[in-house]
Amino acid sequence: MQLESAAVGVWVNAGARNESRNVMGISHMLEHMAFKGTTTRTARDIAEQMESVGGFLNAYTSREQTAFHARVLKADIPLAIDILADILTAPTFESNELERERQVVLQEIGQAKDTPDDIIFDYLQEVSYPDQPMGWPILGDESTVSGFGREDLNAYMRENYRAGSMILIASGAVRHDHMVRLAEEKFGGLALGAPQAPEPARYIGGEMHIGGDLEQAHVAYAFPAVSNLDPDWHVAQVYVTALGGGMSSRLFQEAREKRGLCYSIYAFAQSSKDDGVVGVYTGTGESEVAEIGALVAGEMASLAETATEEEVARAKAQLKSSFLMGLERPSARAEMIAGHILNFDRVLSVQEMTEKLEAVDAAAVRRFGEKVMQTAAPSVATVGPAGKLERYGIFAGRFGLATARAAE
Repeated sequence: MQLESAAVGVWVNAGARNESRNVMGISHMLEHMAFKGTTTRTARDIAEQMESVGGFLNAYTSREQTAFHARVLKADIPLAIDILADILTAPTFESNELERERQVVLQEIGQAKDTPDDIIFDYLQEVSYPDQPMGWPILGDESTVSGFGREDLNAYMRENYRAGSMILIASGAVRHDHMVRLAEEKFGGLALGAPQAPEPARYIGGEMHIGGDLEQAHVAYAFPAVSNLDPDWHVAQVYVTALGGGMSSRLFQEAREKRGLCYSIYAFAQSSKDDGVVGVYTGTGESEVAEIGALVAGEMASLAETATEEEVARAKAQLKSSFLMGLERPSARAEMIAGHILNFDRVLSVQEMTEKLEAVDAAAVRRFGEKVMQTAAPSVATVGPAGKLERYGIFAGRFGLATARAAE
């Protein structure tokens, strides 16, 4: 198929975990402010020039990276690169724009707090990684966001937006030699070097319960797992898919289909360069929440003991199809390339990735599940009427030493 468009973007190897406590949320604020004017373009110029060619420009902030990306027709790639270079090398951070955008971000923080199935993951992250950058909210909080000044943004950018920590990625209707020339032309003036490595992540675990006048209790669990670089990364993906990744998964079948306890329940895996967790989220009723802890622990224990080749093959098929279908979209392919370079310093081939996935068998999933069941301090976060949830000590007792002794 002949492609007529391209996804282009700059991935910066710095995100929320690169912040200090007094500027928590500044990575996200900088992402917003990058679009608010440069030395040669106003905020309106940026929007109008991109939309005049039917293009799309956006950005996002994660704990480890900040990405600025565009989707354009192939003839407009030079314009997209020029705009990306402009906002990343010559932003003005004008005071009036900063004050306006500060209010936008404060509204975003308020909106997140009003969305329990969203904010619960901030609470889960905080209880998993307390008192460290890995546990801070990406958006920051009201006190830090209210205190950002223009020089804070400039200082953070000088430290982190350097040639050694920025990657220009393009996918779709692009030519490599053309992109190299554009990179040299538009980004040749970047300061050399890379930012200081962030503080290592330290999983701790514990509990956090936030009340609220809600109809549903939102419950999330997390357990220490593997990093992006761990050989068991693919095993973790298969494990969470079999546990709670679709309608045929164990959690969905038991919690929703058999018991009718909830509308939504799923398992997930999150990882960084040096750490990771697997977890479970569900939203359920005030009375039904009493059964959730035992159900989740029971299905995790069962999977660790009885994972079958059939369900592992089904999980692998889900993951493989999602991966391969995603590669048909230039934006998803660009995202994949960026992740590979930032984590492995190279791009993994499709064959290598599928072979690693296919190599996962039921024995590997059972072994991984047994390791998760040894967690001494799981993380538990709730929002809403979760007073009937079993006590943390009881839930934690289903894991760790109790599980190890039962297996002896």
